[in-house]
Amino acid sequence: MPKTSPRLSSLLPPLILGTATFNDQYNPNPYALPTTGIVHRALSLGVRAFDTSPYYGPAEELLGKALNTPFVHENFPRRDYFLLTKVGRIAGAEFDYSPLWIRRSVQRSLDRLHTKYLDVVYCHDVEFVTPEEVLAAITELRRIRDTTGQIHFVGISGYPVTVLCDLAEMVLKRTGEPLDVVMSYANYTLQNTRLSSIAVPRLHAAGVDVVPNASVLGMGLLRRTGVPIGAHGDFHPSPIELRTVIQKASDWCDKQDNRIEKVAIRFALEEWMREGALVGSQGDPASGLPWSREVVDINSAKLGVSVMGVSNVEELNETMRVWRSILDGLEGGEETAIQSGRGSKDRLWSLSRQNEVQRLAMGIRKILGEYLDYAWPSPPPNYVKPGLAPTAPAPLPTPAASPDHLAIKLPSGESMEINCSDLI
Repeated sequence: MPKTSPRLSSLLPPLILGTATFNDQYNPNPYALPTTGIVHRALSLGVRAFDTSPYYGPAEELLGKALNTPFVHENFPRRDYFLLTKVGRIAGAEFDYSPLWIRRSVQRSLDRLHTKYLDVVYCHDVEFVTPEEVLAAITELRRIRDTTGQIHFVGISGYPVTVLCDLAEMVLKRTGEPLDVVMSYANYTLQNTRLSSIAVPRLHAAGVDVVPNASVLGMGLLRRTGVPIGAHGDFHPSPIELRTVIQKASDWCDKQDNRIEKVAIRFALEEWMREGALVGSQGDPASGLPWSREVVDINSAKLGVSVMGVSNVEELNETMRVWRSILDGLEGGEETAIQSGRGSKDRLWSLSRQNEVQRLAMGIRKILGEYLDYAWPSPPPNYVKPGLAPTAPAPLPTPAASPDHLAIKLPSGESMEINCSDLI
């Protein structure tokens, strides 16, 4: 992409539909999900960006199938929506960041998504490989960007915010060009806000343009029913102690006539919209008002970018209702509410709900105690990064060679020599 191109922050919508749920980690059978209906409904509601990955099982193919339909072709030109995908992570413990695999993975994603270009490509879960591998992958992705135009923006994604910051700073120092985008997941939630307190200042200083916040429910941790159980069983990395305290917070929330997931979704979307504004975007906010790329106001305020994941149309409708209510509560939101047909009463309700969620969030976060801002290790402690040999244990001492003959003393005081092989 030429250096004169618009920055990603002036184009990317602040609400992205994530497709990690189109996978058997979160659902027993992703093929049974109404994925085409979800994607079509999202587009109808104004959602204009979709995040996916080859690592998410059939997610890329399911998303591509939903987009390669007459409904989409006739109503939503490709230039009107964004596709974000990833490279590098193949399976649970299998990674390939080599330039050859990067090229193959990009072409495969293009084919699966039925598109000629990808708006954003991330290096997926960068904490599992070495910094040099990340740098090599970034270099190859940028080469593809500059020579073929099949990629428009390049970034990294992962869990530990300090690792993401270290790598963003390294890429800037080593290449002289900052990353366009760095995505973290489960790090700006009701339970953990390290993405704001630790990462935003460092990533902004490293020149990173946009920092999306994914998994606002902490990979399903912040649910009344507990972590999701997919086809592979319980995959969630959280310790039992954290799950126990979350359950206590959920029970307390029930007594307040609220559900913890509803509080968690609104808290994360609303607070990140503000906290992440420094590294946010100005794209179509899906407010319900007609919007066009051609009339982007470069002076308009940025909104922190969030990635939402849903498994059915009902969850999508509820998330969009919450999202638009949050927009109504922003400065100038009354005009948006009126123009979109929601009305000024919706703004008043939004402000009231905002205060209620803040009160509930304070109560929940107090219950979390020492697990407030807790982050589980990623990769797990026993993981060895490719290319780094594990520390070998100290070798056992080699015993001295056994003698062929052994001299012993008899009771009479005389000595006698025997052959050791006779003792075997």
